[in-house]
Amino acid sequence: MRKSTAWDVAEKAGVSQSTVSRVFTGSARISAATRDRVMEAARALDYLPDKRASRLRSGQTSVLAVVVVTRPDDSAREVNPFAYALLGSICKAASRRGYETLVAFQASEDEFYGRYVEQRDADAMVVIGTTQNRPAWDYFRPILQDEEHAICWGLPFEEAHSVRSDNRAGGRLAAEHLWAQGYRKPVFLGPIESEQRQFHERFEGFSEALRELGGEAIVMREASSTDRFEQGREAIRRLAQAGTEYDSIFAGCDFTALGALEALHAMGVRVPEDAGIVGYDGIDATAHASPPLTTIKPDLEKAGEQLVAHVLDQEEVEPNALAPVELIARASTERA
Repeated sequence: MRKSTAWDVAEKAGVSQSTVSRVFTGSARISAATRDRVMEAARALDYLPDKRASRLRSGQTSVLAVVVVTRPDDSAREVNPFAYALLGSICKAASRRGYETLVAFQASEDEFYGRYVEQRDADAMVVIGTTQNRPAWDYFRPILQDEEHAICWGLPFEEAHSVRSDNRAGGRLAAEHLWAQGYRKPVFLGPIESEQRQFHERFEGFSEALRELGGEAIVMREASSTDRFEQGREAIRRLAQAGTEYDSIFAGCDFTALGALEALHAMGVRVPEDAGIVGYDGIDATAHASPPLTTIKPDLEKAGEQLVAHVLDQEEVEPNALAPVELIARASTERA
């Protein structure tokens, strides 16, 4: 059986072959009525465009590369769920623009590759994932600084094209919420002096809002483990050993908050009666904690749109755009 061609679709729809081509390349110059007529004819003829030929003609791949940086020892189950959620929002935003996504998980030096745009494997690249893999970010640093069609999530270093959560606003929301619930001796848990600048920004917003309210934050800034969950448990143990008085906790990420929650339970500290807890990232696991965890949740749908718009649409996006955040109030801070 002969395969239908663009000429067959054009004849059936009563348009030129070039109009059919423009419809399938997403041209904005085609009216909705003409587009519908062409698509109806294509369905009737079971026509599928030759994507490879189209890409050769246009010089575009219609592919977005997404690199997920992981730690060398992490299995797929140990990758932060936040990265998977952000990846999904990026793929969704790209799909709305007619782009396919090429996803690569990279952890070690023998896997590092970021020359997708240069080698015409993709039209643009987005890099997300853990900032704890320093060699990976050292590799991607010059690419993200020099390549116009490359961007990353967060701020792993200066002068990179990036989109990140509005960390300061999130910190302020946490402070205002704890204060409104009657907590007056808050602790901040997070490595604020590390290269992972999101923790410092969250602490800055938190402490600034507390000062305006008449309070001050206790800071637990050091940790012997790189595991976020263990950092939360360790911080609670150290607070107990030092005899520090506190009535609430703002953790720089949800996993740290979940680790702290486990340690508090083990010590017989009641949450939220004796200590309230707020996390950051809005991962799904927080809703199933005991009690469910209050968290600051970045708008990942918006974040995905911002990342994709910056590298594909070349819209006028701020150099370091901020994704909006919201506080999801749950039982971990719900004082009677």
